[in-house]
Amino acid sequence: MRITGYKSHGVAAAVALVNAVTSADGDDSADALREVLRTNGFFWHEFEPADADEFRRWGRTLRRFFDAPDLDEAMRLLNGLMLELPLHPHLAEHDPHGVHMHYAPPSSRLPDRFRATTLMHLAELVVEHGIDRTGVCDAEGCDRVYADTSRAGRRRFCSEGCANRTNVAAFRARRRS
Repeated sequence: MRITGYKSHGVAAAVALVNAVTSADGDDSADALREVLRTNGFFWHEFEPADADEFRRWGRTLRRFFDAPDLDEAMRLLNGLMLELPLHPHLAEHDPHGVHMHYAPPSSRLPDRFRATTLMHLAELVVEHGIDRTGVCDAEGCDRVYADTSRAGRRRFCSEGCANRTNVAAFRARRRS
């Protein structure tokens, strides 16, 4: 099972939601949450402002996964969530993904479908790669999370900006000494 292609959208959506809801510079307004859905291939047009609190709670819940100190804690959290959520896996076929899995029925509310999809895609990422590809940004002062779905799996920053600032600071520190 590979966490590339459409599955990376579920992982990226989890990261984007956690950062929007829990980061110091995050924006958890209804419009920003709708944009998280749109950017990550979810049915954003079904988003209702009344659903925003459910998305915010889910973002705070998933933050614990990215903060997990070890694989056992991450697995304990994901397993507990899988027992709590109404998961109903089934095969679906539609453009642009072809045949793939859905984890909640199409009749489910958008927050339920989002929770099921992000949870299962994070679980599949853990099965495939452990938790070495997830965490909190290594840049000093940054509290944003990341998940690396690339082949190389070397990412440790939430963005290129944080990686560049950290690398430039390290370079300047070496030159001074």
